[in-house]
Amino acid sequence: MRMRSAQAIAEGKSPAYQQRFVRYNRISPNLVRAVLLAEDAGFWGHGGVDWAEIKVSLQRNIDQGELLRGASTITQQLAKNLYLSPSRNPYRKLTEWMIARRLEAELPKQRILELYLNLIEWGDGIWGCEAAALRYFGISCSQLSVEQSALLAGAIINPRIYSPARPNGRLLRRQQIILGKMAATGGGG
Repeated sequence: MRMRSAQAIAEGKSPAYQQRFVRYNRISPNLVRAVLLAEDAGFWGHGGVDWAEIKVSLQRNIDQGELLRGASTITQQLAKNLYLSPSRNPYRKLTEWMIARRLEAELPKQRILELYLNLIEWGDGIWGCEAAALRYFGISCSQLSVEQSALLAGAIINPRIYSPARPNGRLLRRQQIILGKMAATGGGG
């Protein structure tokens, strides 16, 4: 949030900021499922770092000869958003792993997910699921449909490019992939 605010000021703009924290039980189960399937399907089973997913990611990146795929868990993303910069260097990644492990040791999984969904960026100055639901759909995040949830989850990869207000072809394809996963795992889509 501070980084985005500084960027806006450097560009001569007023920093935008919309956020309204909501408790986990006020977040649509549709959104929870969509985000987990899009960002970290193994969330409930790992300890903050998904070593198996990291191994797969490293192999694919080696095979392709470039960095194409990450393997950050929701806990790692939360650690980065709370305490670190978005830089992509090994030291930052190691620090992120250590913070993620500590978060997992100190907080229940549900609390980690609650914090993540309330703090992530969903567009220019839009922080958290409640602000996103209100901005894009005019409803509380507790009321999000399966389709709306999949659209929001699909935008997480780059919310300043993939806007649920004006979904481009790639975001719509991501939404369909997430809807397919939701249908395949029993519910939604």
